[in-house]
Amino acid sequence: VQLQASGGGLVQPGGSLRLSCAASGRFFSNIRMGWYRQAPGKQRELVARITSGGNANYADSMKGRFTISRDNAKNTVYLQMNSLEPEDTAVYYCNAFDYASAKTYWGQGTLVTVSS
Repeated sequence: VQLQASGGGLVQPGGSLRLSCAASGRFFSNIRMGWYRQAPGKQRELVARITSGGNANYADSMKGRFTISRDNAKNTVYLQMNSLEPEDTAVYYCNAFDYASAKTYWGQGTLVTVSS
């Protein structure tokens, strides 16, 4: 599975961004997709995941602000981020878990900076 993330950038506190991650190389519908993030000096953490059937789960601090979705026809997963806070500043990584092979794949990361 190859993953290409995009959509990061600089946004003011309270603003919004939408990240996208396009997957290729395997049957997208059989892959669980997710977003993780890593802030400077911190460990990588889960943001949200969505199963092939569309069931989503979120880290507690993102609930109500972030929404993960997927378009199986476009082999793409999205992360809509609203009410962004400076603490959301991090490199966001797209993640894929292939049910068939039990392998995990990572995209290259996209930087989100929340600052005034």
